[in-house]
Amino acid sequence: MKRFHIALAVADLDASIADYSARLGQQPTAVVPGRYAMWRTDLLNFSINMTPEKAGQLRHVGFEDDDAEGFTTSVDVNGLEWERFSAHEQDLRIVSTYGEARLSS
Repeated sequence: MKRFHIALAVADLDASIADYSARLGQQPTAVVPGRYAMWRTDLLNFSINMTPEKAGQLRHVGFEDDDAEGFTTSVDVNGLEWERFSAHEQDLRIVSTYGEARLSS
């Protein structure tokens, strides 16, 4: 499976989780309290992290791709960071960057 990935900075993690859960019609797949949340829908991998000074800004885009090996990043002609990773690699990166996440099934 291949999902488009969008990552945003938010000012209030809990309020953002409530808002985006309603918009996406599901609860987050993973949450690191006070720091990070991520949703995996059928088509989208959407993540938010608590960065109040950059709230509402796009952090990066990319693809969660089951065929990806490792975790790669590149920058496009407009200076936007693109990531490509498998679900497993993203889960490892969440823990190494933010700490242990509460995972839902």
